[in-house]
Amino acid sequence: MSRSTKAWWQKPLRVIQPNLQVRDTDRIDPERLASQMKAMGANTIVFNVGGIYAWYPTQVKHHTVNEYLPSSFDLLQEVIEACHKHNIRFIARFDFSKAEDSVYLQRPEWFARQRSGEPVTIGGGRPGKWSLLMSTCINSAYRYEAVAAPVLKEVLGRYDIDGIFFNAPGYVACHCEGCRRKYKGIYGQELPEEAKAFASDWASVCMRDNMDHLYQLIKQTRAEVPMILYYNLYRDNLFDREQTTDMLCTEPQDILSLGHHHIPEFWKPALSMKLGRSLPERPVPFGIVHSSPGMDWRHTGLPPAEYRFWLSQIPAHGGSIWHSLTGIPDTIGDKRIIDVVSDFNHRVEKVETYMEDAVSVAQVALMWTADAAAEGWADGLINRQILFDVLLREQATPERLKPYKAVIFPEGVKLTEALMNAVTDYVKDGGYLLIEGALPDCRELCDLLGIADDVQPSEPLTAAYLRFEAGDNPLQKELEQTELIALRGKVVYTRPVGGRTRVLATLVPPFSPLDGVGAPPERASLPVTHTDLPLAVWSEAGKGRTMYLPFSLSHLINEYKLGEHYQLLSNAIHMALGEDSLLEVSHYQGLQVTAFVKNGSYAIHLVNGAGRRPLTNLLPLHELELRLRWNGQQVSEVRGLITGEQLRYEVKEGKLVIQVPRLNIWECVWIACE
Repeated sequence: MSRSTKAWWQKPLRVIQPNLQVRDTDRIDPERLASQMKAMGANTIVFNVGGIYAWYPTQVKHHTVNEYLPSSFDLLQEVIEACHKHNIRFIARFDFSKAEDSVYLQRPEWFARQRSGEPVTIGGGRPGKWSLLMSTCINSAYRYEAVAAPVLKEVLGRYDIDGIFFNAPGYVACHCEGCRRKYKGIYGQELPEEAKAFASDWASVCMRDNMDHLYQLIKQTRAEVPMILYYNLYRDNLFDREQTTDMLCTEPQDILSLGHHHIPEFWKPALSMKLGRSLPERPVPFGIVHSSPGMDWRHTGLPPAEYRFWLSQIPAHGGSIWHSLTGIPDTIGDKRIIDVVSDFNHRVEKVETYMEDAVSVAQVALMWTADAAAEGWADGLINRQILFDVLLREQATPERLKPYKAVIFPEGVKLTEALMNAVTDYVKDGGYLLIEGALPDCRELCDLLGIADDVQPSEPLTAAYLRFEAGDNPLQKELEQTELIALRGKVVYTRPVGGRTRVLATLVPPFSPLDGVGAPPERASLPVTHTDLPLAVWSEAGKGRTMYLPFSLSHLINEYKLGEHYQLLSNAIHMALGEDSLLEVSHYQGLQVTAFVKNGSYAIHLVNGAGRRPLTNLLPLHELELRLRWNGQQVSEVRGLITGEQLRYEVKEGKLVIQVPRLNIWECVWIACE
């Protein structure tokens, strides 16, 4: 599709959402706000319109009007007009998840109920003169025919909005009679008393039903207006969301207020974007980044270095940035936020044309299982600068897997017949499967891995080791000076079968119970220095290969983050890539790398997260070297799009070698090919 034929929402977007506070309503000057958004680099704004409060003179019964709205003019109308004057698109924000207690008193059947029958209230202990907010039931008339639908019709008919975003559209655990009837009608049994016992798809089904209704209403009223819905890296059905909206967004929050021991993983924005991009033929996903270090501290900003690092991951992994700010610029007390957002948006503007319609050139696919095992592999791949995409189990068709040199199955992948057939075809056609840990009960999988199907799990092991087997062992690359690396956790006892199988590492069993590992040292000798119990089984199958690690490498990375575990992961991947590895980069812990191609030219993103988080200071990386596999294309230019610097490069031994003299937070290296 050419750029000229695209709808506005299919083009690069830089979104700012000023989260509006009702008591500051009289401080909103429409023209000033639009000018400020323009100066901060936005081409799209998300603005409160309806739901909890109406930000316009609504005629819909039970739609609570913001009591601070000016009476002399229509604030919403003037904000829309001012934004359009400055070529800023206007997305209307609705939140039907809650309503004031005055609505509850009139229509209590619309509200979510606890097991006890009491309504679900929000912020009951909030200081100040506030009415209570109460959670509405997603299956009630409030969320559709009684309030939500007429509000949408009213706004779509009265105002020239460009898009619609639903905040907090999801399911809240509810035990009202309507939910009980619906649950029994779907599942043929009573709604469980404990929410954790609800059917696994219940929450997604409820949201899907509600959003389907609203989506159809929008399209029937004004078909050109796109709708935006959330997806979640962990607790959601991406396919339900995909089929019920035009655009997708997600919130990888950097919640520092959880405390240092619970700080969000550095790769959260990266993986969130990778998951959203796994859906083909969709606009790139939005990454919503809040400016605050937590909603409890929402009136101050993230440390600027940490903030820039978090933001940079969104465009570097192929997403569109969406800034979420508390208030408008005039009410934001931490002016660092305005500086960071403005500077960042102008950097994005330098890159977005080159990234529009660009395609990932990752050679590795990680099956995303939304659990610790998948997190460990993602951590290892990112920290070793290995290009990868994420796929969901349902997306693993032979056609989808074929472009990848390697596919990773973290421990715990649920193996369906379709998935087993797809991965078997993939391997036998020349692919490489890397799988770890406990296996599903599947003889076909054992045959593919070159192991016997009488596998047995061990007890949890401590004080144990992995030993590299002697010989030309590619799994030991850069670990030649150590014959043992640390191992802990359960292993799977197995044995290789077939003449095309090789054991690359074996188990050294514990030399002591944990309470005796330190004393006395005179008794620290290994009682067994070598076994034939495999810890790495390499096998050939058809034209392809497999690697089975009968332990959880992802757990070791998650828990201990030792360099040798990262190196082991890297070696296992590069056994698949070999000389066909597309990109090699100087290794730095905390450096993220992605690569995209557009019309034969390359965009390579480098995001610097080096240092102890939360980042308080910039730690530049110097003299980075990029080595890109090269097949003789004619290079016309290599340039840093953000700095504007021309970069030194040469073609040597089949590699395009590029020197990046200094990396601050984010750079996009553009390799223009004729």
